[in-house]
Amino acid sequence: MTTDLLRNRMLRGDMLSGTFLKTPSLQLIEVLSLSGMDFVCLDAEHAPFDRVSADACIGMANALNFPVLVRVPDGSASATLTAMDSGAIGVIVPHVNTVEKARAIAQAARFGHGGRGYAGSTRWAGYATRPMSGVLAKCAAETVVIGQIEEPEAVEAIDDIAAVDGLDGLFVGPADLAVCYGKTDPAAPEVREAIGRVGEAAKKHGKCMVTFAPNTSWVPDLRALGVTMFFIGSDHGFMLDGARAVASDVRGVA
Repeated sequence: MTTDLLRNRMLRGDMLSGTFLKTPSLQLIEVLSLSGMDFVCLDAEHAPFDRVSADACIGMANALNFPVLVRVPDGSASATLTAMDSGAIGVIVPHVNTVEKARAIAQAARFGHGGRGYAGSTRWAGYATRPMSGVLAKCAAETVVIGQIEEPEAVEAIDDIAAVDGLDGLFVGPADLAVCYGKTDPAAPEVREAIGRVGEAAKKHGKCMVTFAPNTSWVPDLRALGVTMFFIGSDHGFMLDGARAVASDVRGVA
């Protein structure tokens, strides 16, 4: 796998699979890199990643040439800067529900006036081994910015949000949307309808359509709605599924 191809594969509409890492463990990065998945995402929004643990995991992913994204805790420029300087190929930003937020997160992840602050001694810059021209070219070619669409107002404004330059993917958050719609099922018809609307906007504006699924049984229906990039479960889910299967098999023998 090569990190520099992830953005191109996203925008081509390749079928991509990855997962959220909830446990700050560089060993789990090693294990997941052997899975055949296309990427991993550190969940710094909902899991106990601090700057040091995230940096270690990103460093391991870089060493293994395993594309690594970070779901940052918020849309602040500082959260994005920290993830990108550590070597993440891109960020997923929660609660992108206006065009202004979409523009802000796209700008914060890229170098330029009003955007990402430049430093030549970061992991992204090869620890001062790359010239400025090379660092800027790498950023322009490889950086991935994905906005999470998880409120009804975001769905209503999706055509304008999807048109924002520098926004590479639209990630529908089915659980948050379900809660906002007053539902308790992420697969509720209202949520699936919203995913379809976002999928149409993504196709219209040449963006990657992304969502979460708890398991692969959801993939065919979501694919029909335009999704091509799937976040399937998490390390927690994989461990629980495996452990439950073992426990059930042993009880079955008894």
